[in-house]
Amino acid sequence: MRSLTQPETADLDLVSVLHALSDPVRLELVCLMASHGEVSCSPESVDIPRSTLSNHWRVLRESGLTWTRSEGKARYMTLRRDDLETRFPGVLTAILAAAGSPARE
Repeated sequence: MRSLTQPETADLDLVSVLHALSDPVRLELVCLMASHGEVSCSPESVDIPRSTLSNHWRVLRESGLTWTRSEGKARYMTLRRDDLETRFPGVLTAILAAAGSPARE
């Protein structure tokens, strides 16, 4: 299995993060992780083709919004809340609040 591109905290770029969050599906995925914690690569609540979903997860991962771990053929995504708060204090909290996502620490 190939390794996944996941930037270090110091390498997170605000423009990349905001671009990733500008898509409604990706914002929905981030809100899902914010409220439920770790989610599988194919959450039941998201009804889009797998190939499209895979691309959305890649954009979120490469922007630094998510951390992906592999377990067999499955992948699980987690919101990098602490890393984002360290790099861009308050930004994720404000975006989640504007999106109506419940806060989960």
